[in-house]
Amino acid sequence: MSTSNNAGESRTTVVLFTSDLRVHDQPVLRAALRGGHEVVPLFVIDDGVRAAGFAAPNRQAFLADCLASLDAELRDRGGRLVVRTGDVVRETARVVADTGASAVHVAGGVSGYALRRERRLRTALAPYDCELAVHDAVITALPPGAETPSGSGSDHFAVFTPYHRRWAAAGTRPVVAAPRVVRVPEWVASDPLPSREKAGDLSPGLATGGEQVARKKFNSWLADASSGIQAYEDRHDDLPGDATSKLSPYFHFGCLSPVEAVQRAQQKGGAGAEAFVRQLAWRDFHHQVLAARPAASWSNYRERHDRWRSDAKEIEAWKAGLTGFPVVDAAMRQLAHEGWMHNRGRLLVASFLTKTLYVDWRVGARHFLSLLVDGDVANNQLNWQWAAGTGTDTRPNRILNPLAQAKRFDPHGDYVRRWVPELAEFEGSAVHQPWRLEGLERARFDYPDPIVDLAEARARFERARE
Repeated sequence: MSTSNNAGESRTTVVLFTSDLRVHDQPVLRAALRGGHEVVPLFVIDDGVRAAGFAAPNRQAFLADCLASLDAELRDRGGRLVVRTGDVVRETARVVADTGASAVHVAGGVSGYALRRERRLRTALAPYDCELAVHDAVITALPPGAETPSGSGSDHFAVFTPYHRRWAAAGTRPVVAAPRVVRVPEWVASDPLPSREKAGDLSPGLATGGEQVARKKFNSWLADASSGIQAYEDRHDDLPGDATSKLSPYFHFGCLSPVEAVQRAQQKGGAGAEAFVRQLAWRDFHHQVLAARPAASWSNYRERHDRWRSDAKEIEAWKAGLTGFPVVDAAMRQLAHEGWMHNRGRLLVASFLTKTLYVDWRVGARHFLSLLVDGDVANNQLNWQWAAGTGTDTRPNRILNPLAQAKRFDPHGDYVRRWVPELAEFEGSAVHQPWRLEGLERARFDYPDPIVDLAEARARFERARE
């Protein structure tokens, strides 16, 4: 935890919630409660997020659920959530001015925006003799800068495997118990909670957000022997099996603590738990990369001097799930319907866009952020760079063949039939290559031909990378 402007004692502190919308294992709230008799749990619907283009409807709707859930948890403890709308720094300073708060507590972030917010808060709170306390290991399991390569002089790990070894050996902080009582000054004004219904045009299958839902889902997944954590090692790449945790949106909004998740998974034990914890380590890995290289959110981490193509028709076909490659289209349609996509699908469609169509990864990253309810800058951007060969990956020429991927991860075609209904009559693996049909039989299916020849596309990519 870093602090500034040591202040005298006051009866009031402020918790500025950001991506940590929970009361269980919530060090920020706990520290604020220790520092004051009363606390103002504050969330600001930030104009800066809207201005930056990150206020996508799916995430706004999910956020509304999360805030309603957080408010309910606080009310169960005698408190409530205070909501303000506007510039996050200005609104926080107003609360401090009104309450005479001695400290503002906030979780540390890694994005450029989060770092600028912290700097602005320090400046804005100084005239009020108000301390800013920034807490680590709230949004991630380990603080982003906690582990660095020994003897190299580097400020971060660029390769996952050695990072994971150090991450696993470091261990996590103790889980913090949820508070029993939260006292909030009654006179502090609040805007109404945002409404899911006013978020805009949503994906029809969008999940419900909030801490209560998150904890119920996590508990059920831990207990499910057939498609829960025990089966995760064997089934997490199974496209039709739907056996991933689907917890990523809840981690993104902080409805679940990654520290608690790591510890509970490790207590469960087994290969599935190890594989799940490894994915949480990947999440931390990307956060520590972005913390050290904030520009990687939109700039190449490793410059490959790509000569990207920009065919508008191909890009729109990819977005719409009309590429003519059923497994690619199934994944893109899942994204549109749920605001979420299977992890194997994400790798597959990202490779198809950046390697097969040879389109700039930023095009795909922007489209994902427009729909993904778990649209996290660190994980979204750096996974896209991994797929494009411009990130931390040391194999920039890796190409995922959609037909080989379909055969391996959707061998009977069930995933495709679920999301591409015009191909539902196809039986078995034949659904992955509908273009093999001829004449009248092929005409029965209202589905496009492939927009690209895979062999030609691979040759074009290799020439461009020479």
